[in-house]
Amino acid sequence: MSFGNRPNDKALLKDVNKRLSRTGTQTKVTAAVSGGTITLSGALQYEHQRRAIIRAANQASGVRNVVDQMTLQPKKRVDADSRPSGGRS
Repeated sequence: MSFGNRPNDKALLKDVNKRLSRTGTQTKVTAAVSGGTITLSGALQYEHQRRAIIRAANQASGVRNVVDQMTLQPKKRVDADSRPSGGRS
């Protein structure tokens, strides 16, 4: 059974990781590859990061499928009124 010019998983992972590093999303996303299927995992702060990462992974030559296991975990805002004052009223 021949798959033509499809790169092996190791070469595909290297290409995907290079593309992910160029997205400018400043996130820690892990890519795993098996049979041309890329599984992406990690925590994101913004939805636009997910779109950029998936787009970058899909652009690698030889990708058959991208599985998104990334989670959205926005940074929590600390309001000035909710911070402990350190003193007693």
